[in-house]
Amino acid sequence: MSALPAPEPADSAILRIQGLHVAYTRDRTEHIAVRDVSFDVRAGEAYGLVGESGCGKSTLAFAVMRYLPESGRVTSGSIQFEGQNLLDLPARALQQLRGNRISMVFQDPGTALNPVMKVGDQIAEVYQVHGHLPRSAARAEALAMLDRVKMPGTAVADRHPHQLSGGMQQRALIAMALATSPSLLVLDEPTTGLDATVEAAVLELIADLRRQFNAAILFISHNLAVLAQVCDRIGVLYAGELVEEGTVDQAFHAPHHPYTAALLACLPGAGADKETNPVRPIPGSMPELPKQLTACAFAPRCVQVQPACTRHAVPLITTPGGRRNRCLFWERTEVQRQPENEAHPRQPDQQQRFTEDALLRVEHLQRRFGSGAHAVQAVADVSYDVHRAQILGIVGESGSGKSTMARCVAGLLGLTGGRLTLDGQDITRQVEQRDRRTVKRVQMVFQSPEATLNPRQTVRTILKRTIKALTPRRGAELAARVTELARLVALSPDLLDRYPGNLSGGQRQRVAIARAFAGDPDIVLCDEPVSALDVSVQAAILRLLTDLQRTKHVSYVFISHDLAIVRYLADWIGVMYRGSLVEYGPAAKVLEPPSHPYTELLFAAMPSIQLEQTSPMPLLARTDPPSGLTESLRGCPYQESCPRLLGPECRDQTPPLQETGQGHAYRCWIAPDELRAAQQPPQNQSA
Repeated sequence: MSALPAPEPADSAILRIQGLHVAYTRDRTEHIAVRDVSFDVRAGEAYGLVGESGCGKSTLAFAVMRYLPESGRVTSGSIQFEGQNLLDLPARALQQLRGNRISMVFQDPGTALNPVMKVGDQIAEVYQVHGHLPRSAARAEALAMLDRVKMPGTAVADRHPHQLSGGMQQRALIAMALATSPSLLVLDEPTTGLDATVEAAVLELIADLRRQFNAAILFISHNLAVLAQVCDRIGVLYAGELVEEGTVDQAFHAPHHPYTAALLACLPGAGADKETNPVRPIPGSMPELPKQLTACAFAPRCVQVQPACTRHAVPLITTPGGRRNRCLFWERTEVQRQPENEAHPRQPDQQQRFTEDALLRVEHLQRRFGSGAHAVQAVADVSYDVHRAQILGIVGESGSGKSTMARCVAGLLGLTGGRLTLDGQDITRQVEQRDRRTVKRVQMVFQSPEATLNPRQTVRTILKRTIKALTPRRGAELAARVTELARLVALSPDLLDRYPGNLSGGQRQRVAIARAFAGDPDIVLCDEPVSALDVSVQAAILRLLTDLQRTKHVSYVFISHDLAIVRYLADWIGVMYRGSLVEYGPAAKVLEPPSHPYTELLFAAMPSIQLEQTSPMPLLARTDPPSGLTESLRGCPYQESCPRLLGPECRDQTPPLQETGQGHAYRCWIAPDELRAAQQPPQNQSA
C-alpha cells in the first residue's frame, strides 16, 4: 500500500466525540452501552475502533450517524462534525449531511441494499440525488465506481443483490458510500466477508480516498490485522469504555492495557501453528455495564489483576508518548503466549497416520449448474484425500467453488461427475439416500449458524432431536448425551434452555459444532465457521476444533478466506480457483516457494500486524480480477489474471501437474526451480 500523508494537527478534527454516554431501554430498565467515551478523528486520518461484540463499537457508529433505534439514546456528551454538534441538528440538516458529507458502510450489506433494484441503479441513484447528474452520466459514474472496487461494471450493474456473493454485495455498498467523496467515512466491519485479495483492493481504495480527498475515516473492525494495515491510531473498547488509545505501533507492539494484550494473544503469531503455539482465548465474557462502576470492568478476566483493581473504578490516564489507557498497572502489561505445558506437539503416530489409506477420498468431483449456453462449471475435476485426524484447509476467493464442493461431499448437492468414498465405501449420493451410519460420520458446520438452528426450539431440544436422529437414545441416556455435548464444546449448561436468538454468535457456533458432533463423526466439513466472530471467540472455537481433532481423532475439511487461520490450523492446504484445485500439499510446502502464482497472490495479500518479523512474498499486480463465475476455458484457468503468464501454452493447453515432493503439487507451466527463484523475497542490499 502506498505511503499516506501524515495526519493533520488535532485542531483539524473532522469528528470530535466528547464525554459520550449512550443507553438502551429494555423492559423499562436503562442499560448502559457506551460510557464517557472521548476521541478525535482528524482530516486525512483513519481511526480504528476494536473490541469484542457488545463492547459498544457499532453503537458509537450509529450514534455518530444519528441512526440509534428508538430504544437507544445519547444521555450526555457531544458529537461534533466540522464544529457542528450533530445531536443539535434538525432532521433536514442531518439528511443533507448523511450520504453526502458523511457516509457509512454497514456490516451486513444484505440488509442495506434494496432487493428489488439492480445494483447499478442503486449506485447511480446516489450520483443523481447527491451529485445532481442526469441518468446517463450517473450510470457511467456507477460503472466506473464498480470497476474501482474490483467488480466488472456492466455484468454486476445489471444484477440484483441476491445474485451477488456476500463479498460482492459488500463492495457494491462501499461503492455507494464512496460515490459522494465524503469528508467522514464510517466503516462498520466493512471487510468481514471479503477474500484476502478483495480485502486488499478495498483497503487500497480506502487509502486512495484519504489521499485524494483528505477524508477522515472511523474504521470499526474485530480484525486487528486490517486495522493495523489501515489505521493511524487505535481506540480499544471494552464494555462500553475506551480502555486504551494510541498509535497502531504503540497499541499492537507494546500494549498498555491487559485487554489489548489479551486480544493480541488470540491471534496466531507469524509462523505459529496449533501444536507448538496455540492461540489463547480470553476467559469469561464481557459484562453488561452497571449504572455506576465500582471496579475495573476487565478485572474478572484479567491475568494481572490486583486487589486495587477491584476497589474502585479506574480512570482514563495519559501515559508516556501521549497514550491513554485505563489500567493501574499498565507497566506490567505484556502479550501472554501459551505456556509450554499447554502445547501439544504432533505425535509420531499422527505423522504416520497421514500416510495411511485415506479416510475420505474425493475423485474427479464435478458440479455443473444450468444447461446449454447458461451452464456454469462450479467445480471442475477436483481430487484430494483426507486422512484420519487431519485438517485439510481449502482457500480461494468467492466463487471459486469451495462451498459447492463441500456441499457435494456432505451430500447436500448431487455430483455432475466424480466419486466419493469413505473408508473405501462409495458414498456418491445425496444425503437423503445415504444410510444413517454414513450421515452421522460426515457432518457439516456452516458459516451462519443462525440460518441452520431452529429459532423456535431451545438448544436442548435442537441437540436432542439431532442425537435421536443419528444415534437413537432415550430418557436419562439422552439427557446425559446432551450434557456431554455441551461440555465438549464448552457451552455453559444454563444456555441449554435458551433459544438461538438469545445467544451470541460464538455461542450459536458452539451449538452448531455440538450438533455436528452428536453422532461422533469421522469427518466434519467446516464452511467459514469463524469468519464473522470476534478474535477471542474465534480463538476459542479454533482451540475447540483442535482439541476435538486430538481427543476424538476427527478430521476436518476447513474452508476459509482467512488465510492466517488456515496457515495456523491446517495440516494440508488445497487452493481452489474457478472450480479447479490449482495447488495441494502439506501446509509447510504450500506456504513456501515454489507455489502456484495464485497462491502467491493470496498469501501476499494477507494483512498482518507483524508481531514478529517475516519476509512475505512480494504482492503482484493482477491483470484482471476474476468475475466470481466459473466458465469453461481452454488452457490454465488462471490465465486471465496471472502476473507470470508465459504465452500460448498458458492460453491453449491445460498446465501440467508440477510435483515438488512430499505430496505437494501445483498446476502450472513454470517448473519448480524457475518458480522458486522468481518467488524468493528480495535480499537486503544494505548489508
